[in-house]
Amino acid sequence: MKCQYCDKPATFHITELTQPGGPQILHLCEHHARTVLQKDEPSPIKTITGALAKQLQLGQTKEELQKLDKKECPSCGITFFEFRNSGRLGCPMDYTHFESDLTPLLINIHDSLEHTGKRPSRAAANVDAQAELIGLRKAMEAAVQSEDYEKASQIRDKINEIQGDPKHPGYVPPADDGESGNDDTGDDGPKSDSQSSGGDTPASEGGGQ
Repeated sequence: MKCQYCDKPATFHITELTQPGGPQILHLCEHHARTVLQKDEPSPIKTITGALAKQLQLGQTKEELQKLDKKECPSCGITFFEFRNSGRLGCPMDYTHFESDLTPLLINIHDSLEHTGKRPSRAAANVDAQAELIGLRKAMEAAVQSEDYEKASQIRDKINEIQGDPKHPGYVPPADDGESGNDDTGDDGPKSDSQSSGGDTPASEGGGQ
């Protein structure tokens, strides 16, 4: 793919999330990426693309960015390239795996690494639980691929144990399938055999008399 502004190869694929008409994808060479990202850059920086522009200003070469783009989260599989283009992470474990790479971005975007808002304890527990389940599922998949079915079975049991424990943040309530049918018949109350067939029986007996 060529750069939108010249015939050089497009080595930067940038999604600008601040456009009023919706996300805009730019396919640029290194030269035009610097030009576009540095143009009308807000201060302090408040966008992902602005933070990436500052990284370029700090002297990060194309080769270094290409190497960084190949880094992949072992839990969800998202690459840093995908994050750089979408502005979204794939799972809570990404914050740990990409910590050294995200730190300068977070500082540039938020001016600080300290979170000043509220984080409910339940929400924090849910995030940790989901991260644990993601890791277990990836481990189970790896065990199956390596034909270690005993280990895969143990991991599966662990996942079921977590999802079946009401006290665990990763608890998954059982589905209500099958119960809705009983509720429908319960509107008029269950009918006995004598009640369901009794309407015709007395009439036939009466006719005989």
